[in-house]
Amino acid sequence: MCGIVGYVGSREATPVLINSLKKLEYRGYDSAGIAVFTGEDILVRKAKGALKVLEERIAHETIRGSLGIGHTRWATHGEPSDINAHPQTNVSGSIAVVHNGIIENYARLKEWLQAQGVVFRSQTDTEVIAHLINYYYEESGDIFQAVLQTLARLEGSYALGVICRDYPDRIIAARKDCPLVVGLGTGENFIASDVPALLEYTRQVYFLNQKEVAVLYTDHVDLFTENGEKVVRDPYHVDWDVSSAEKGGYEHFMLKEIHEQPKALTDTLRPRIVKNGSGEPVDISFDEVKFGDEWKHAGRIVICACGTAYHAGVVAKYAFEKFARIPVEVDTASEFRYRNPILLENDIFITVSQSGETADTLAALRLAKEHGTRIIAITNCVGSTISREADAVIYTWAGPEIAVASTKAYTTQLACLYLIALKTALVRGALAESDFRLLLKELLDLPDKLQLLLDEKAVIQKFASRQFNKSKIFYIGRQFDSATCLESALKLKEVSYMHSEAFNAGELKHGPIALVDPTTLVAAIATQPDLYEKIGSNIVEVKTRGAATLVITQDTSGAFKDIADEIIQLPPVSSAFSPILAIVPAQLFAYYCAILRGNDPDKPRNLAKSVTVE
Repeated sequence: MCGIVGYVGSREATPVLINSLKKLEYRGYDSAGIAVFTGEDILVRKAKGALKVLEERIAHETIRGSLGIGHTRWATHGEPSDINAHPQTNVSGSIAVVHNGIIENYARLKEWLQAQGVVFRSQTDTEVIAHLINYYYEESGDIFQAVLQTLARLEGSYALGVICRDYPDRIIAARKDCPLVVGLGTGENFIASDVPALLEYTRQVYFLNQKEVAVLYTDHVDLFTENGEKVVRDPYHVDWDVSSAEKGGYEHFMLKEIHEQPKALTDTLRPRIVKNGSGEPVDISFDEVKFGDEWKHAGRIVICACGTAYHAGVVAKYAFEKFARIPVEVDTASEFRYRNPILLENDIFITVSQSGETADTLAALRLAKEHGTRIIAITNCVGSTISREADAVIYTWAGPEIAVASTKAYTTQLACLYLIALKTALVRGALAESDFRLLLKELLDLPDKLQLLLDEKAVIQKFASRQFNKSKIFYIGRQFDSATCLESALKLKEVSYMHSEAFNAGELKHGPIALVDPTTLVAAIATQPDLYEKIGSNIVEVKTRGAATLVITQDTSGAFKDIADEIIQLPPVSSAFSPILAIVPAQLFAYYCAILRGNDPDKPRNLAKSVTVE
């Protein structure tokens, strides 16, 4: 994933480009660059490293011009370097391109262009685009047609921003399988990979559709299909607060977003839970999804996602099967798309993606659609590709999530999945209405209970200060808790770089216990009361081998009092809903371990916010 921006208007372009790139740096940070039309030529400046390296490089340089494009890169083709940084240009430097995505046939195109006498300077697939546009431009003398002809030859994914010295009044933008937003200002217009880059300047946007092309001028924007046919539609008004894309006084976005979870849960849950005249919750209402006969007679639920979203799906499997008594299959999207999956006519396919742009998840959605399966998408991003291609979409309403490691995206995904599971249980007659209403009330109480955990974060911070140097961390749990362990271990390895794994607690003696020694921390998640005794036995087993132990539990009977080194007490909640609470101490532990180890939790090494390429 990379971040691209563009500006055309009357201001100096460089400050706008740099400022916008700062809002997108989470999308890639191994190099950055800008290209600005100065009135005579296109001036390119780029640098390996974080955006601040580029800022330092141009700090004492005056770059005049009101048309430009910029890029922050997460490398795919070619190692991070000044040469491989974007923008990439044609040989003469008269055409500049920024690109997010992967051109799968770049090697064939490069070989063909080299046969035409083109000399390449970088290892990137993006440079192929610049030279290909130049080839067609020399043929037609029309930059727009040259871009369209180039797009027709590209295989793979792209979001593009293109400027040409001979056309100093416009930016050409296009997208396929990668997000791109057009911002509409007064006497100025913008492009960006994501909305936060635009909020300081405008709230009126176009979310470009698949294979759409936009031409931005100072006073208007034209939209086209890939064939050059004009498209007319109304812009979308973004109502996010500017502050929601900023740290808001917290040291890091990750900590801010952990603390935003009570509000994010409230925003996701309350509009969908219907209350009667007495204020009691009585039903679940989705404007996005109609729970008709297809849900009543569905034979199976298939959930497909990647990473954190996949872990939300694993929790949902337990919830659907517990409440609705319907079989559920959960698969990682990267496996689903290659294993010739069996999809039945009465299946319901649920795909989960924070960004709505995850490449493998999108491919799995399209495969399921080819089989005629009903597609439900859960995403946080309005206008994302997955949200547009699904039969119905449920937005998590978590607000912008800037840190690479997902926190509030995960808990709001769980909230949506719980709502769907409960509604499915009701329409299938698998849950008594009285029990249904009690569970709704518990869901509405979760934000306040989550806040109680956040108020006690100092306990977790202190524990992290004693454990951040452990060489192995094992999370163990059973049933719902085993699913929470998966996400807990992922968070820790993502931001702290500590080796962490998740095991079903019953599997501990089937191999993992061989790794336990005094350099190990074993964290047990225990929210299923009928299994406390068994979890307690597991803790004793690892303690006798020298491991430090942590228990995250809602037990108040003292079941773990004398056997655990540290107990994190959860507020009381039904075991089925415990994953929303139990993950919070694990998120905080991961955050504090990262800080103690000198890491930047917002930008963990080798990771990007959304994997928009395979």
